[in-house]
Amino acid sequence: MKHLISTLLLLACSAAALASEPYEPPRTANGKPDFNGVWQVLNTANYNLEPHGAQAAMAFREGPVVPVPAKEVVALGAVGAVPAGLGVVQGGAIPYTRRALAQRDKNRANWLQSDPEIKCYLPGIPRANYMGFGFQIFHNSDALVFSYEYAGAVRDIHLSDPGPAPIDSWMGQSWLRWEGDTMVIETTGFNGQTWLDRAGNYHSDKLKVTERFTLTSTHTMNYEATLEDPTVYTRPWTISMPIYKRVAPDDRLMQFNCVEFVEELMYGHLRKHPLP
Repeated sequence: MKHLISTLLLLACSAAALASEPYEPPRTANGKPDFNGVWQVLNTANYNLEPHGAQAAMAFREGPVVPVPAKEVVALGAVGAVPAGLGVVQGGAIPYTRRALAQRDKNRANWLQSDPEIKCYLPGIPRANYMGFGFQIFHNSDALVFSYEYAGAVRDIHLSDPGPAPIDSWMGQSWLRWEGDTMVIETTGFNGQTWLDRAGNYHSDKLKVTERFTLTSTHTMNYEATLEDPTVYTRPWTISMPIYKRVAPDDRLMQFNCVEFVEELMYGHLRKHPLP
């Protein structure tokens, strides 16, 4: 019995020692960590970055006693409900200015009419990384590209600082640097028209996003994004989450080119005989 206990203690100590050792990631030909593959989150950050409880819908109207789901979504029932989430914002709450918080609340109240995701606009950064769709990273010593399933979005990352973006855009202009084994991407040049989630959290065209990708195991990486926007936030703030590598041998990104899916929403009223 004493021998068995000693053996178990030895195994436990060995496991603890292994767990404390830093992960040594696979590397590309230039010695940098290999992030190639298809990745996807397993959280509810796209519903709301902040901690939130489950609720019946994203949009409500006044009911006889309490608010009820808006008529546009009531037929969806549980499919249109919001799952709870622990939140991914470090510190819990986004540090809005007073005026910006009022705008966030207005966005939230008008989600059906205002969320760019509903209209299949490009999602922006960092939202593209946690929408629940897969995204693929391709890279070697000469190139780094992110390809997203949602709306066919693509990011071609500069390998050095290109200076100010020549024009503002939905996905911004990104460039790469390394901090040890952490891939750091800085993005600016946004057009200010994207949201951060379905709860109305937003930014302006002054946003700067600094992303940090760190491999933590064969199939996981830690993702952090620090957002700076002095016109909307009182200070820089950070989100963090694990992202998981998809491992099916035949896995690949599928198409979700949703522009054609929203034609009726966007242009149905222009029919010669609009549908009721």
